Formats: sequence, structure tokens, C-alpha cells
Amino acid sequence: MRILGIETSFDDTGVAIYDNKLGLLVNELRHQNNIHSKYGGVVPELASRAYINQVAPLIKEIIIKNNISLNSLNGIAYTAGPGLVGSLLVGAGVGCALAYACNIPSIPINHMEGHLLSPMIENPNLKFPFLGLLISGKHTQLINAYQLSEYQILGETLDDAAGEVLDKIAQALNLGYPGGYLLSQFANKGKLGRFYFPKPMKYYSNFNFSFSGLKTFTLNLIKKHMYNIQALHDIACEFEYSILDVLVYKSFKALKKTGYDQLVIAGGVSANKKLINLFKKYALIHNKKLYFCSPIFCTDNAAMIAYLGMIYLKRGISKKIDISIYPKWSILNIKQKNHYL
Repeated sequence: MRILGIETSFDDTGVAIYDNKLGLLVNELRHQNNIHSKYGGVVPELASRAYINQVAPLIKEIIIKNNISLNSLNGIAYTAGPGLVGSLLVGAGVGCALAYACNIPSIPINHMEGHLLSPMIENPNLKFPFLGLLISGKHTQLINAYQLSEYQILGETLDDAAGEVLDKIAQALNLGYPGGYLLSQFANKGKLGRFYFPKPMKYYSNFNFSFSGLKTFTLNLIKKHMYNIQALHDIACEFEYSILDVLVYKSFKALKKTGYDQLVIAGGVSANKKLINLFKKYALIHNKKLYFCSPIFCTDNAAMIAYLGMIYLKRGISKKIDISIYPKWSILNIKQKNHYL
């Protein structure tokens, strides 16, 4: 079985082909950093316009470059949500049109479920059930993953997502885009101990997060020390560590509650090396199995869409072409939207 995956949820154009026997055949990504960097963040209208110019040509490019016949494809998987409306429409439109032309199924995929299961691409031993931590620019969630399409959110951010506040602080420091990565590099020149930073909701009995107050605290501190470069490095270092520490502490607390021995870290923020090293340290202490992705699969990519499309297509065949998108599609409502279940 061979699936072509299309990822167009936010600002990166991804196209991949996954074969259930040969594995990942192709995984191409086109960034839009040069388009959005001068604005300090993603501009939805510009993102959707860029997708129009990128998706179909990229599909054609990888088909020709890798000598892959469209007749060898068994399905087209595309991100149907959550994400930006214009961006999702481009991917869904191209995916469904190609599926119709090839007379094969189109498979709508939940972007966040794609992230959650992306470690399976490289770790075939990872099986349900497990605890997942989804951390990105829009999501910070602890998820009890019972089985495919069946999830329970144990805790989530009550305000800003972890990736969002990392980007906001990077913007305040004029570090550019993408903010989270540049902030981490900036923080490498700082040291812990100079400033006291709060660890929001770390010891609360629930599994929720809150980073808005920490963001405000940090912004005020930056204004106070704006002309002291070493102080700014130290502030960035303390700020980043405060977020990572809370994420790790609450994850292992939730792991204890579920009784699972498998912990999955996924989403764009999971590319942070300091975060992974901290999780590795605690996984060793608590004798738990830790699963995460190579950096290329942490951020938005089409490999996870193609892989998940293959899993769903194995559950049943449908020739229905549905170009519906779900910009606010929750991981809790996958069965209501996916016509393969």
C-alpha cells in the first residue's frame, strides 16, 4: 500500500509518500520563512497564496524526481484540520482533486493526531496505549492515547501554548523568525541562578498548564534589562528552563496516574534538544520508555500525514471525495469527521 500525504495546515508545504513495505519513500518540505520573517509571524493570507504556488508543483517534482507512477498510489491523505482556513483549503482541494483523477480514496487527517503518532514512523515498537505530550505553537496537551482515534485530554494550557510564549519572548528580544529555535540558541549564552522565575502550576493537583503569567513576568524583566545583553541571555535561559521544567514534571506526574510505561513527546517544541535531554534524564530515573521524533518529524511535515493515512486506509476503503476542512478540529472528535472509521 502506498499513500501520498499533503501537509498545508499553517505555513510549511509538505509532500510525502509512504509505502507500508518500503517505509518512507519521499518527504519534501518547503518553508515560507522568507515570506513571514519580516512580519514577526505567519500572515494567513500570504501563507495560503504561497501554498497555491507550491503544492501542485511540489507533487509533480517528487513524482518525476523519484520516478513514481501515480498509478502506484492507493490513496491521498491530506491535513483537514486544525489549522488556517485558507491553508487547509489548498491542501484539501489539491488532495481531493488528485484522488478523484486517480480514482483512489482521499483521506482527511487530523494534524494533531499526525504529530502524536509521528514517533511511530521511526519506532515500530511503540504501541497503544501511551501518554502523549503535544507541544507546539498552538497546543500544549497531555493526552491519554487509548487507541487509534480514541484520546482523552488529561490536561492542557489554560491560556498560551508553550510554543506561543517562546515565540513571543523571542519577538520581544528581536531575535527574528522562527522564534522558538532562535530563543533557545540565545538562551545557550545565559546561566541559571541570576533571576528567580516562577514555575506556573507546577505543583497543582491537576495536569493543566498556564504560561501567560510567566510571559508577562518575562516581558517586564526584559524591559528592565533591555540594554544589558548578558542579563537578557540569562533571562532567556531562566525563562526557557521554567517552561521545560513544568512540562517534564507534569508529564511524569500524569504518567504515574495512567500507570503507563510509554511517554511520547511530539509537536514542534519537541525539537528542543534541552527538553529532550531533560526528559531522557527523568525517563532513566523512573524507568520509563521515551519516544520522540527526529527533528525533521517534530515540526509540520507530510510524512506523518502519509503514515497516518496508510493506517486509516487499512481500516476500510471509501471512494467518497469530501473537500471539507475543520479549522478547529479537536483530537477528541476524530471519529465524527473521518469517514474511514
